[in-house]
Amino acid sequence: MKSNDRRVFLKAGTTLGAAIFAAPAMGIVPTQSSAIATGNGKVTNLKHRTLGSGKHSLEVSALGLGCMGMSYHRSFVPDRKSMIALLRKAVEMGVTLFDTAEVYGPFINEELVGEALAPVRKDVLICSKFGFNIQNGQMAGLNSRPDHIRSVVEQSLKRLKTDHIDLLYQHRVDPQVPVEEVAGTVKNLIGEGKVRNFGLSEANMENIRKAHAVQPVTALQSEYSLMWRKPDEDVLQVCEELGIGFVPYSPLCRGYLSGFINERTKFIAENDNRATLPRYTPDAIKANWVMIDVLTEFGNHRGFTAAQVALAFLLAQKPWIVPIPGTTKQAHLQENLWSANIEFTADELKEITEKISKITVVGERYTGQAAQQVRN
Repeated sequence: MKSNDRRVFLKAGTTLGAAIFAAPAMGIVPTQSSAIATGNGKVTNLKHRTLGSGKHSLEVSALGLGCMGMSYHRSFVPDRKSMIALLRKAVEMGVTLFDTAEVYGPFINEELVGEALAPVRKDVLICSKFGFNIQNGQMAGLNSRPDHIRSVVEQSLKRLKTDHIDLLYQHRVDPQVPVEEVAGTVKNLIGEGKVRNFGLSEANMENIRKAHAVQPVTALQSEYSLMWRKPDEDVLQVCEELGIGFVPYSPLCRGYLSGFINERTKFIAENDNRATLPRYTPDAIKANWVMIDVLTEFGNHRGFTAAQVALAFLLAQKPWIVPIPGTTKQAHLQENLWSANIEFTADELKEITEKISKITVVGERYTGQAAQQVRN
């Protein structure tokens, strides 16, 4: 080795060693799978986690991407070409898990995801959902009858431009159809190769157990964030017992925990469910700002944003939790993925948990029919 090369090598080694020893004080623990930002913004070696167990387990990126907001329920509808570019950029950055559903739009979100991911289909896992009637472009009640499930899957496959769905969720439990019958239908679809794995969304402990006994459940998807921690009280326990992964949707509370939503934010009711949710009224937004203050203060001392702290907190709860934050912006995608590198020390986790637990969140997460359809 030339002397100049050796000096560069030794200098680099010394710098790396210093960074490793300093890391615990900064709240980051580097590992061989840690993400590294390259000059072109690409993230390599994004950490992976496992959803489910046994034959129906899936190895996925530590964070997935919720695609709904790219075409539905977020006030404005972004430029389609830009969203296709964003989805493909996510793949380049290491994301392997992409979440959509027939009701997002309806239909147009599956079409967007299908077009964007078709060139890289072998490198990604696509999740979609069934469980609603759709009439005149609107959700019209629950429907998980076996014939309806089969019809939805056939249509979703066409829109997604694929021959199989990697993870198919029942979007909401239908009280008119036994969950065992739903699980059996999906089991048959798995046998036919049209679906690879089965998931539930917003199901309670009893229905999780019933479904799992018929067809192993790979993942439960439910709302879970620092603003809604009810899963801590029940379903996370049964997931751990049965070897089921947990996929939090709205892990940033529909953008609130990013700190970019305030009492002056306008939600367009025609395409944004936040306009009807009590938690997003100006008064509730102001009352809950103490949560943003805690996250910001904690993050400022360590070089993290509020969103990164919120996501890292969820990742720290269980190794089989895989949040799926949504975004329409590449900068926020990068920000979210970097949270997979944050590992709290025991003292840090204790500190932030204690502060958050003292906060009483103002405003219900759902009202009316939507509230009746969750945690069933």
